[in-house]
Amino acid sequence: MFLRALLVFLLLINTLFFAWTRGWLDEAAGIKARGDSEPERAARQLKPELVQVFSPQSLAAAQAQQAPICLELGPLQGDAALQAVQSVLARAGITPTDFQPQHREQPGVWAVATIKLPSKDFQERKEDTYRKMKIDFEYLQGMPSEMPSMILSRHASEKAAAAEVAALDRRAFKGLRVLQVQAPVNLHTLQVPQASPALRAKLTELSRDPALAPGFKPCLALPNVGAAAASSSAPASSASATASAASAAASTPAAVSAVAAAKPAAVPNASSASR
Repeated sequence: MFLRALLVFLLLINTLFFAWTRGWLDEAAGIKARGDSEPERAARQLKPELVQVFSPQSLAAAQAQQAPICLELGPLQGDAALQAVQSVLARAGITPTDFQPQHREQPGVWAVATIKLPSKDFQERKEDTYRKMKIDFEYLQGMPSEMPSMILSRHASEKAAAAEVAALDRRAFKGLRVLQVQAPVNLHTLQVPQASPALRAKLTELSRDPALAPGFKPCLALPNVGAAAASSSAPASSASATASAASAAASTPAAVSAVAAAKPAAVPNASSASR
């Protein structure tokens, strides 16, 4: 009798436990079989594949991609290259307010070169002379009408090259001349200080055009507007400070007498400086 009652009790307990693990007794028992989770909410969500979970690192990277960045193109050699790029940007709807052109001039290169060497024998004698005098030289390249010629040095100005020719002439080195091997050229850079993601995508697409090769890249140096404003206000600040100091000094009798004593001495110094 006892064993039969125990068997019925165990069967009842197992039945209740099975029903509880299935969640059938959650409301009656007050204890959820699956803890505090609510899987029914996940079953009711719409398009769960569109939900993305970001880690702090990936969230920071995504925010950085959405922030405007500075892009630049160049340097472009010559005014024609600049005009070609501006035409491509204008056709794409990118206005001049979106970018800032920057210009600089690359100076030419003048070389101290020999005259055009007339024969192989003359060329070998020149080589032997320069080697004995320990003067470095190289052969001119890229100018067929002036070849063969030797280049002894390169200079940033025609005047510097002429001075070097004169110095070598005093050392009895003859047959030298000043030769321009590279003409001055205007270099242009187009900078986009605030390129939004949409503008970046458009610029990337436009970079396929040969005129925009090799394409826009992150700026090497960001535009520093604050520094320029600070530098422009610095002279005014220093001038006002000087004026304040002068007015403060003039307000005391001792300073007035010192200024009066200093005025006669200042005039001869100025006149002597002008002389």
